[in-house]
Amino acid sequence: MGRKQTGAGQFIYFSIAVLIFSLLSNCVSSKKYMSTKTEGDARKMGQPEESSKSLAADLERAAKLCSQGDYDGSFSENQKVLSLSGKNPPGDRALFNMALICASSENPKKDYEKALLFLQRMIRDYPQSSLVEEAKTWAKVLQENERFRQESGRLRRVIKQSKEVDLLVDEKKREKAR
Repeated sequence: MGRKQTGAGQFIYFSIAVLIFSLLSNCVSSKKYMSTKTEGDARKMGQPEESSKSLAADLERAAKLCSQGDYDGSFSENQKVLSLSGKNPPGDRALFNMALICASSENPKKDYEKALLFLQRMIRDYPQSSLVEEAKTWAKVLQENERFRQESGRLRRVIKQSKEVDLLVDEKKREKAR
């Protein structure tokens, strides 16, 4: 009785599954990446090593909070890193993390539009970042998800209108039968 999935529908479900998997694994695996990546990037950009260690510690704290489900605390730590780093690394990682936090299905305050804005800002402000390609991929997935959500909303309205018409037709038939 169920209808067959279309190629586009399967793509959307696959994309959403990949996004969820990535979000969940990012909170757990980002801690190691952040500490080594942050220190190296900060040294390249001429930031003092002490400052880079502080930012790395902040990113580690953010990753730990995220893995514990404290999305607000993690978001705040990433904001702190972003404000202290300006348009230098690890600001790219902080923006990327903020996008993932906003898009996380586990986050009760999830906001896909806000996540998309953070990704677009990261792509624009850090074009040389190693995270740009990944950010572009997630931005595309979020855009597809939004398009799918809008289309399914339209479809639900059409189905509802169709049911209302069917009820009216049935009512008219009953009236004629009397």
